[in-house]
Amino acid sequence: MAASGALLVAQALAAAVAAALGLAVWIVLRRASRLIAETRRIEGFQRATADLVERVRASIDGAAARIDAVRRHTLPPEEVADNVAAATEAMERYADEARALKGPPGSSAVRDAIVAELGRAQRALETVEHGRSILTSARVGGRELEAQTSIKRGYLNLLHAREAIVRHAARAADLEVSEDVRWFQRRNA
Repeated sequence: MAASGALLVAQALAAAVAAALGLAVWIVLRRASRLIAETRRIEGFQRATADLVERVRASIDGAAARIDAVRRHTLPPEEVADNVAAATEAMERYADEARALKGPPGSSAVRDAIVAELGRAQRALETVEHGRSILTSARVGGRELEAQTSIKRGYLNLLHAREAIVRHAARAADLEVSEDVRWFQRRNA
């Protein structure tokens, strides 16, 4: 009888050890899956932001080059109307895309700053369009200075918006995983 009692105690002890080991494995796997999910979320936000900003830069650079040519009187203002309209529409689409970006905690400030700068770029393009429309009107008269000022101000604001967007993309690239993720990555490297 004592042997069967000892056997039952040994079996119960083995079951308890197996349950404890199973619980420990489950806890580690659950934590690891959360850490991996957080890392993926950050990296996905960073990739999406970098892609968006690269397209924004290309659009702004293309429009800015043509606007600068008008500003320097090497291109007639009529020839940039389509570029300004297309760039303005693109900024609206990019702003919608930026609003849809989802990321880790702390990413909303970066996203909101990019959206704000895209709005600034839109306003800059509207300022350029205002100056361009004055220059192309039949009666420029004494408004040529206003037109040139609008084009120059819009052009410079467009460049400033582009640079600010690039800075915000760098902030997104600098978003870091939490200390738990870094600990887990160091431990399992």
